[in-house]
Amino acid sequence: MLFIEETSPPPFYQEQITDEKRTQLDKWFIGNRSQAYYLKRFSEFDSQGYLSAKWNWAAFFATFGWLLYRKRYLDCIVYTVAGWSFIQLNVVIALVAFEYAFMSFVPDAYQMFTRIVIAAVIWLFWSVMVGRWADAYYYRMARREIADVLADYPREPEQQKAHLNKEGGTSLVGLGFAFSIFIFLLFVIQNRFLPLYAQPKEHGIIQDTFMQTRIATGEIEQQFQSQGKCPIDYKPSEVGENLVFEVVEQTPALGNKPSSCVLIATIKNVPFPNRNLNGQNYIMYRPSEQKQERWQCITSLNEKKKPPICSSS
Repeated sequence: MLFIEETSPPPFYQEQITDEKRTQLDKWFIGNRSQAYYLKRFSEFDSQGYLSAKWNWAAFFATFGWLLYRKRYLDCIVYTVAGWSFIQLNVVIALVAFEYAFMSFVPDAYQMFTRIVIAAVIWLFWSVMVGRWADAYYYRMARREIADVLADYPREPEQQKAHLNKEGGTSLVGLGFAFSIFIFLLFVIQNRFLPLYAQPKEHGIIQDTFMQTRIATGEIEQQFQSQGKCPIDYKPSEVGENLVFEVVEQTPALGNKPSSCVLIATIKNVPFPNRNLNGQNYIMYRPSEQKQERWQCITSLNEKKKPPICSSS
């Protein structure tokens, strides 16, 4: 698609037919969908006498779907195999080069995000190139089919129409297949690739929030020792943006477990893709009023995610 001739006249241009006949043939090939748009584009290419870059939003956002919708099945296969392979190769080369040259200067917390941005920029560049040349490509396909139909059926307009309707126009089946592939890819990304990015961040959030909870527990214990009672008006010395603290003497969440003081630390304000952590909590509790007592922990996090010293509620 990106290697299109810019010769004059354009490839497969039939000078011997009238403008009215050319327009009719174009209508048969384009079909009813977006006919006015493509007729305008085809007229521009005919007038200027060569192919040039234009802009096609559909091809930019969904090249695969656009090709199937416009019945360019073989070209879609070529694009999928060759085009995506080319993108993947460039992504790998760029990532390897950046990994060795610059990744050591990027903080660990932003390294995965940096890799995603690099891949997205390369994909965006490819999509822009496709979006710029899609109309010229489609014009070329139309002119090729029209040249074939004029050669095969020079005086048979009904045969010309049938052939162009078959080879051109649009396909709802192709569009539906494209949407099915898109949904499948979203499923794969969500279940295979997104966890590769989300899990390390999730582990870091759990570690940080639990460490802040342990620090707050130590401060509450000091106040308990000095006051001789649970400091329900406790205010933490440092408040993290991902935690909210509440101190009570007892809570139904402990069930039958005895407690003389309880710290409920609830996780909040965690952005995508770890929003599932919002609302999860750590419950640190002091089992009795004895002077020296070890705080216990239960958490709403499951067995795989919970801190080792906590039990799941």
